[in-house]
Amino acid sequence: MAELAFVDKVAARAGVPPAQARSLIEAVLRTLTERLSGGEAAALAPHVADELSPLLVKAVEPPEAFGYDEFLRRVADRAGTDRPAAERGARAVLQTMHRVVGHREFEDAMSQLPADLRALAQPLPHGP
Repeated sequence: MAELAFVDKVAARAGVPPAQARSLIEAVLRTLTERLSGGEAAALAPHVADELSPLLVKAVEPPEAFGYDEFLRRVADRAGTDRPAAERGARAVLQTMHRVVGHREFEDAMSQLPADLRALAQPLPHGP
């Protein structure tokens, strides 16, 4: 998938302009890479645009252990935004990645995350 298409999909899902979507994508991918083992992060890299795949490569193999709040704090800090925008952005990036990576590969990576972080990748239930 071309980077522009990925950015546009995330922007539409998060309800933000493409420039903000780009910074959210970078923040989420960097933070996700810290949370996953090097092998799982690297397995996702070929599925995203060439410009984004370096964000999924890490020098240190073991994942850092942090939860939902720390994940969103890091995303917000890196993207220069507030927590609600970071949460919407993380949800939009993960849901878009799920579609481009494919279910099995994505689920393999997500299996390393705590349930609350995995839930960000699930579409929000629509109200009645």
